[in-house]
Amino acid sequence: MLFRRRLSGMIEQLRGRGASPQAASGRSPRQPFFSRLRAKYDAANTTLDNYKHWSRADGLSASSANSPEVRRTLRNRSRYEVANNSYARGITLTLANDVVGTGPRLQMLTGDDAANRFVESEFAAWCEAVGLPEKLRTMRLARVSDGEAFALLTNNEAVNARVKLDLRLIEADQVASPTLAFESQRYLDGIRFDADGNPISYDVLKHHPGDDFFAVDEEFDTVPAAAVLHYFRSDRPGQIRGIPDITPALPLFAQLRRFTLAVLAAAETAAEFAGILYTDAPANGEADAAEPFEPIELEKRMLLTMPGGWKMAQMKSEQPATTYAEFKKEILNEIARCLNMPFNVAAGNSSGYNYASGRLDHQTYFKSIRVEQTQLARVVLDRILNAWLREAILIEGYLPNSLRTLDSTFEHQWFWDGHEHVDPAKEANAQKIRLASHTTTLAIEFARQGRDWETELKQRAKEIALMRDLGLTIESDESESPPETEVTEDDAEESQEPTTA
Repeated sequence: MLFRRRLSGMIEQLRGRGASPQAASGRSPRQPFFSRLRAKYDAANTTLDNYKHWSRADGLSASSANSPEVRRTLRNRSRYEVANNSYARGITLTLANDVVGTGPRLQMLTGDDAANRFVESEFAAWCEAVGLPEKLRTMRLARVSDGEAFALLTNNEAVNARVKLDLRLIEADQVASPTLAFESQRYLDGIRFDADGNPISYDVLKHHPGDDFFAVDEEFDTVPAAAVLHYFRSDRPGQIRGIPDITPALPLFAQLRRFTLAVLAAAETAAEFAGILYTDAPANGEADAAEPFEPIELEKRMLLTMPGGWKMAQMKSEQPATTYAEFKKEILNEIARCLNMPFNVAAGNSSGYNYASGRLDHQTYFKSIRVEQTQLARVVLDRILNAWLREAILIEGYLPNSLRTLDSTFEHQWFWDGHEHVDPAKEANAQKIRLASHTTTLAIEFARQGRDWETELKQRAKEIALMRDLGLTIESDESESPPETEVTEDDAEESQEPTTA
């Protein structure tokens, strides 16, 4: 109300002078009177308190922020932590094992069942020959510490398979702009792009820059983009190179190691002193002379007399502090957050979890793994399968006739290892209820376990037929007892609060 009264008074004064409010304020008649009023954000204000915190904020583009020098520094530091920090090593290995597992399995979905089975079998044999699961795990490890992984589709006559396609992994350091190379908007950091932003070719150094024999004018190969697999996560529009996944956690790893070493040093220092000689007498009080910091040799199981006015006390070791374990837990929890990994998985310790809270934390983690598996299938596996089929077509009489053309994309899907349930009995009962209520299918349930439902049913049919031939008892597929739907004691335990063991 006060503001309105003041505004009305200003308008009346301007009218009395024969001038309009717009003219007096310098605004055109068409400009709204309140157009210059702007809302403010606390985070946009720079104060003495937040100046240092936001001093490093910049407006660089994705390519400038992730320049070769910046990425090189991040790679070196993250590799150092992974190589020397037990937690960093364990977290990266766990993530690679959970994402890749024992390796993906192909299921062809064309109309020719015989051709599908043939391709699935031959491709699985090729994956075993080239060690594809191991290479995929290495690529996932490289994305954690290097930010990206590169693989070249090459021909290797030593591959023990009809198709000689192979996957050669190279480190991110080798994909770089050659010395004195001219860089433009279409050529950045060793990658050449077309007008639409699609990679055309990659410049790959023949030797790693970290090799002892690496020269400044080292030669390089220009590899077409069709033969290069570039696996990284793009966090910003226009980003062409990746940064390590553990970049936000690198300072935390350093703090964790520093705190552990400080606690250990304090405990060792306290343990090195058997005792301290001190006096309660004032500065000018009566006490026998004693040299400061003079060591006294002590004999085992002997009485000891002190100079007059002096006392012997033992150093109290107060390390590790009571907050030591809690500090490590909080730091490790913050480290694992940037990888969408729950604390109990990162720490390898679930003593503070009950059944319900453990499953709740794993839901976010498993969803993140499914997202990564989808990206890995699109960026890496689909292109490998396409290259494998193209080479297999060139082998006379190798593929069935229905698969001898690549005019259309063959439908297929990838199966990954399923995640084991903490309580198999509960999961089996829930699966039984879903199937009985027709809210799921066998294909979905087998896919949860990373298995092909057609293959499993055919195998089960063979087993049942053999059991009948041998006269063995066959349990009915339909259970006589209805699925368990009431709340059991185990279900009630899930709602309890977690306790620390």
